[in-house]
Amino acid sequence: MTRVAVAGFFHETNCFSPIPGDLDAFLRPATLPGLTLGDDIVTRLDGMNVPVTGAMRVLAEAGHTVMPIAWASAVPCGRVTKDAFETIAGMIVDGVNVAGIAGGFRPDGVYLDLHGAMVAEHLDDPELELIRRLRARLGPDVPVVASFDLHANLSPARVAALDGLAMFRSYPHLDMARTGARAARLLLRCLAGERFAVGFRQLPFLVPLHAQATGEGGPASGLYAAARELETAPGMVGAELALGFPPADVAHCGPSIVTLGTLGADTEAAADALERVALAAESQFSRPLPEATKAVRLALAASGRPVVIADTQDNPGAGGTGDGVGLLRALLDARAPDAVLALLHDPQAARQAHALGTGATARFLLGAHSGAVPERPVEAEFTVDALTDGRIIAQGPMYRGNRWEIGLTALLRHSGVRVLVAERRLQAADTAVLRHAGIEPEQHAIIVLKSSVHFRAEYEAIASSIIVAAAPGLHMADLRAYPYQKLRPGLRRMPQGSPP
Repeated sequence: MTRVAVAGFFHETNCFSPIPGDLDAFLRPATLPGLTLGDDIVTRLDGMNVPVTGAMRVLAEAGHTVMPIAWASAVPCGRVTKDAFETIAGMIVDGVNVAGIAGGFRPDGVYLDLHGAMVAEHLDDPELELIRRLRARLGPDVPVVASFDLHANLSPARVAALDGLAMFRSYPHLDMARTGARAARLLLRCLAGERFAVGFRQLPFLVPLHAQATGEGGPASGLYAAARELETAPGMVGAELALGFPPADVAHCGPSIVTLGTLGADTEAAADALERVALAAESQFSRPLPEATKAVRLALAASGRPVVIADTQDNPGAGGTGDGVGLLRALLDARAPDAVLALLHDPQAARQAHALGTGATARFLLGAHSGAVPERPVEAEFTVDALTDGRIIAQGPMYRGNRWEIGLTALLRHSGVRVLVAERRLQAADTAVLRHAGIEPEQHAIIVLKSSVHFRAEYEAIASSIIVAAAPGLHMADLRAYPYQKLRPGLRRMPQGSPP
């Protein structure tokens, strides 16, 4: 009987965020269930578009016994604390070891659901450390394969420590479960005795998150098309491309290429070919953004509706605090006649609204409570239009079936501007965030979303136009503004061709 241990530890770390990635962040359910152990992984994540579900399905269909160990995820924030990492990594390593001892033998293989951009207080490459600890327990002959996010920051040592890997190929991440399935198929080949030659390249420039969308017409779409073509060549097994997560202050930050094949020479040649395509496209990733006031002015002048404004620099999905008020202030100053903003992280305002009740009007101090950027709260009279318990079932193609718990929420209105506030941070990338509060996005002129790209999975189909704005926030669109300390020498902080 072939047994495969399955585990996951998923975190995207913004090293410049003051919000700690402590153990509570992984225990508390938010966009995904909290820390989950054993067979509960199968039941709690069933039907969700996450890598581990795709991997478990493929392994089970192939007749292998799947041993779920531990799976944990948290909303992107600052560095994972030492306590959180050691606790969860210990559960995974000890769990795999116990699973191996039970019945008198080790697991025959290990699948890991990892993000690839985790940074801990005490480790710049904690995912490498996790893999090394598993290797120390299980020995070199047990294959270990992982799946990674498109925003992974891969190190040469981490790639070398694995027997295979697969990465998301779409942003928005529509293919998370499919990527887990691809990784599992690689593991099946390893279990059958195959081993792969690996090519690895790190690109010499960083790519801002808002420029990484893989939709038609963008520079990333051409790179992934080239990768798909390369992996169909004889002897090739995979051609993977990570665009990186730039707010990580580590030496291995940035885009990278991994090729897998049966012959080393072919694998290296494919890595070289994909690297040439990426370098030729570098200048196309330079996309300057309007600041908040200009973005609102452009939206008001647009002829169609709704116009979507993406508040990329305050995106909780990139470690932003979610309490930035730059675009809210710009909407109010412009007296926007019909605008909705979601989701403003403001626990105090949400609780105040619930204490007042629907229909009440009162003075609120909204946002800017974290002190992460030099802003002052928006102070104005708002009417409470709706109240919810923050329990949301996502409906869009990326998150469909996910159950979100974001605490008390309130829809507040000042003249023609509405703002949805919540106790917990959430990237407002699914229309269910608005609909659960009674807002139908198609019926409004301007929709402001604290998101960078994931919102496109649903909103591209209903938006007349999309504007990505650079309002104040922790997630910088111009990466030269970050006070990096650890980037490797020669790495360009912005693509060549970016305006000074």
